[in-house]
Amino acid sequence: MRQVVIRRHGAPEVLEVEETSDPVPGNGEVRVRVRAAGVNFADLLARLGLYPDAPKPPLVVGYEVAGYVDAVGAGVAHRRAGDRVVALTRFGGYADVVVVPAGLTFPLPSTLGEAEAAAIPVSYLTALTALYRMANVVAGETVLIHGAGGGVGIAATQLARLRRARIIGTASTGKHDALRSFGVDHIIDYRHVDVAAEVRRLTGGRGVDVVLDPLGGSSFDTSYRLLAPLGRLVMCGVSSVAPGRRRSWWRALRAVQSMPRFKPISLMNNNRGVFGLNLGHLWSEVRHLTTAMELVLQEIAAGRLHPVIARTFLLEHAAVAHRFLHDRANIGKVVLTT
Repeated sequence: MRQVVIRRHGAPEVLEVEETSDPVPGNGEVRVRVRAAGVNFADLLARLGLYPDAPKPPLVVGYEVAGYVDAVGAGVAHRRAGDRVVALTRFGGYADVVVVPAGLTFPLPSTLGEAEAAAIPVSYLTALTALYRMANVVAGETVLIHGAGGGVGIAATQLARLRRARIIGTASTGKHDALRSFGVDHIIDYRHVDVAAEVRRLTGGRGVDVVLDPLGGSSFDTSYRLLAPLGRLVMCGVSSVAPGRRRSWWRALRAVQSMPRFKPISLMNNNRGVFGLNLGHLWSEVRHLTTAMELVLQEIAAGRLHPVIARTFLLEHAAVAHRFLHDRANIGKVVLTT
């Protein structure tokens, strides 16, 4: 098998392709021949050494893959060799072969390609858990989505539209036309416009009902202050700790220190709710993940959800894919193919 290994933390150039023997599935596991693997910002943080959950080097990152089952471990009855699947991985996804728990694999609709499938799990499960489970978005509410042009942002836009919500998105100017075509009602260029002031103008001073914030740092405080009565903030990332391709402990520390400390009395008096979401810590919640993935795949098969791929890169070009994502050049998901 081939896998992309991080032997030391650093810039994208530390990603190296290595050959090793194929893993063998154990009890309750299946082996998947990977055709495509999703790239996420958490992978970049792990490469930089800024992701606490990541194993120490040498490590292989990657949370989601699509391909076909080629070996089945003991105790697995619902998967067999040849099944096309999309799977959740707890690291290890940047490879052409992975072993995963059978319960975290899901059959692919016949109309869905592997690259599209690999773009689904992290983005759509994050967005669905945030908007449907935590925030419980309902028709007529206004949702603010930071980073609306990324994989999670586009998934959240599509899911919010299914609930008939009004959507405000933040993104750089070059992404605005695409986001309008995806159904974002109002788009704010965060680089040149005061986001808070523009949101207040668009909402007549009331604020928004839901904010999806993957930025972290002081953005969490701004997002919280933009909530209307009964508003809900879902914090689902900390991309501000790594604004560049190289690690800066000073920038990371400054981003962490600028995060707000929420006080219970203030939350009660303002009638607001705050949620934290890290999908990587939900791998044990198989029932929720299964229900959510089945819903997403059903909606995709019905044509109501559409994974958007910004670009695909060959597995051996993972460093180029990381640079592309660092530069925030993507509209949609970045995917590696084997």
